Amino acid sequence: MSRAYVLQPFRPPVNLQIDYERELNPQQHAAVTAPPGPCLVIAGAGAGKTRTLIYRVAYLLEQGIPAERILLLTFTNKAAREMMRRVADLLGAHLVSATKATSRSLMPKTRRI
Repeated sequence: MSRAYVLQPFRPPVNLQIDYERELNPQQHAAVTAPPGPCLVIAGAGAGKTRTLIYRVAYLLEQGIPAERILLLTFTNKAAREMMRRVADLLGAHLVSATKATSRSLMPKTRRI
């Protein structure tokens, strides 16, 4: 008589500050709580893309992902600053180490790598 064992990755319990299910609609919630890694969100005007991105960054930070491992890509510096401010407001913390960039400023940086 043999037993089957399945190894599960260790994940310490995470105490989330934000009730994501209550704050987001089902589509936004699915995008925000997707497994860590690259995530592409495509939606029409007024669908809540910015809100989804802000909550995604907050969710990753609450999951223990270091801020310096997160890249938030926007079209303008003003939008990047505003998104980081909104994430900081949401979490009640000051974020300086998360990478924010515009699509135009990121290209020269990637060519140098």
